Amino acid sequence: MPRVAPHMTANARLLRNAATAEERALWSRLCHLRPRFTRQLSIGSYIVDFACRSIKLAVELDGSQHLDAAAYDDRRTLFLESVGWRVLRYWNSEVRDNPDGVAEAIMAAVAAHSRPTHPQPLPSREGL
Repeated sequence: MPRVAPHMTANARLLRNAATAEERALWSRLCHLRPRFTRQLSIGSYIVDFACRSIKLAVELDGSQHLDAAAYDDRRTLFLESVGWRVLRYWNSEVRDNPDGVAEAIMAAVAAHSRPTHPQPLPSREGL
C-alpha cells in the first residue's frame, strides 16, 4: 500500500481530535472489538470514520451535510469498493437514537466477513 500523504495524516488527526458526539458514542462501543477498528483511516484520497483493516470494512457516519453530497458519497463508495473495501453507512441520527443497535449491526457485519474459527478447536486448557 502506498505511503499516506502527510496532509492526509494531519487531516485524519484533526478529525480524530474533533470527533462528533455520535462518533465518540460509536467508538466507545467499537474500540474493544476484535478484529480491531481504527478511527479516521486514510484510504487513497479519502478518510473513513471507522475501519477494520483486517477484513477491509469501512463504517461511515453521515450527518445532514451528506444530504447534498450524494454524488460525492457515491464516488467515494465506488472508489473504496474498487480497492476491496466494504462500506457501511449510518446516519448520525441512527447512532444518536440507538448506538447499541448500530454497534450490533457492525459486529454482525464483522462476523459475516471474518474467517471462521477452526472446525474442531482444542478444548480449553488441554494438556495442563
